[in-house]
Amino acid sequence: MSTASLPPVLALSPVEQPPDATLRPPGSKSITNRALLCAALAEGTSTLTGVLFADDTRAMLGAITALGAEVEVDEAATTVKVRGTDPRTASGPVTLYANQSGTTARFLLPTLALRPARGVLDGDAQLRARPFGPLVEALRALGAQVEEPAEAGRLPLAVTGPVHRGRVPLPGHLSSQFLSGLLMAAPLMPQGLAVELTSALVSVPYVTMTAAVMSAFGVDADGLGAAPGRYRAAEYAIEPDASAASYFLAAAAITGGRITVAGLGAASLQGDVRFADVLERMGARVSRDADGITVTGTGTLRGVDVDMADISDTAQTLAAVAVHADGPTRVRGIGFIRHKETDRLAAVVTELRRAGIDAQEHDDGFTINPGAPAPTRFATYGDHRMAMSLSLLGLRSAGIEIDDPRCVAKTYPGFFADLSRATARA
Repeated sequence: MSTASLPPVLALSPVEQPPDATLRPPGSKSITNRALLCAALAEGTSTLTGVLFADDTRAMLGAITALGAEVEVDEAATTVKVRGTDPRTASGPVTLYANQSGTTARFLLPTLALRPARGVLDGDAQLRARPFGPLVEALRALGAQVEEPAEAGRLPLAVTGPVHRGRVPLPGHLSSQFLSGLLMAAPLMPQGLAVELTSALVSVPYVTMTAAVMSAFGVDADGLGAAPGRYRAAEYAIEPDASAASYFLAAAAITGGRITVAGLGAASLQGDVRFADVLERMGARVSRDADGITVTGTGTLRGVDVDMADISDTAQTLAAVAVHADGPTRVRGIGFIRHKETDRLAAVVTELRRAGIDAQEHDDGFTINPGAPAPTRFATYGDHRMAMSLSLLGLRSAGIEIDDPRCVAKTYPGFFADLSRATARA
């Protein structure tokens, strides 16, 4: 079932028996977009394998092509070859369109500031509503010119470089993507870059991931800066997406089944593999080895009190699991996800309440009390994670429908087909 073939409203059916399956989700969106940009800035031709092909990564592919990189795509083999280009030698204006992709937009804005020519960055209305102010101010502090033709701190933005300073303050509490974008541009800045965080950094594992991908392309970054240097072409294998894996691990815990996600071993770069730790705290059995993670549901789930600041993309997944626990679940530390594709705190609480679940929204998270969801057509707010997480409620409850299921094309076009295969037993 491709995304294009999905109906406008998708009706789900409860599983007939606990699943027993092994699957490998597509490549990590977060790693794919980091690797594509590093390859586009590198000398020589890089080969990336395990690439995710979804709306967000297609936005990055289009952008690096517009910047002058030569790109050869083989979707069937999930492979991309990229011949890099040096943005510091660019001439003439360029316009980049990031669609709905926050990683694409926030990673590329500092790259535009390396160019000695005007670059315009724009996106879909959903992305235009997301904040860019801290990154705009950082680039100005580094010496770039930034125009805001519509609304301050919002797309579209026009940037003219080059930057000529090497130190900058940056708030960390809104999004780690601002820091990651600056870090990837840092080696091509004349003085390198040193960032001084003015507030606590959220989603720390994503910055660690950024530094690891940069290292694979020949550049050392310490998480808060990098010395002047140049990326080198590399052969780079992208691991499966841990955020996507969370839905299948949760499905096992909810249904009392057993699901193995292959390719996410102990050496994973992604912080979201720690979602399995939360399921273990709730009572599921979890085993890990060099090749993957297996979750087995035990039929009992406990409510937990958990800070998910470092694994916030799995918070909505946990909300669906919490509905099936034996007590309340309190999630903390994720107030910043109000500024994602939608206000994810308000959205998930609103939808669970519509299904008759006792849920409360807090400044920094939510509380979910267990219950039996009533038949409900869930709104998804154009947010892929709303669609994927709320679909888990249909594994045990009848009458669950997902409005606009095609929004999963943003990061996981084959999600519903994979969920169906993983939860069906012959």
